[in-house]
Amino acid sequence: MSLVLEERARGVRFRVKVQARARREGIVGVHDGRLRLRVLAPPIDGRANQAVVALLAECLHVPRALVKITAGQLASLKVVEVAGLTAAMVLERLQLGPAHSGSSAGESE
Repeated sequence: MSLVLEERARGVRFRVKVQARARREGIVGVHDGRLRLRVLAPPIDGRANQAVVALLAECLHVPRALVKITAGQLASLKVVEVAGLTAAMVLERLQLGPAHSGSSAGESE
């Protein structure tokens, strides 16, 4: 399955599935159009969300301030928006390549 990316005026929006309290941190892959992530932090007091933002900022080579969780703050399924990047840039920086793209302009939450 390919990562579904939505280009917006500010940047790119996509969905993530987060496994908190994982043994190892990192990007697992793509499943059901969502980016699968593992973070070490527990889902307590927003620590897992902070870890998601930090992980994505590091992988996408952007400051943390440009990565925002726009939906799903209290759930494992989240929507993330990254300002200042295009869908192609996200795919390249996540090393997913064109085969994993599923760009869908106009799709809304």
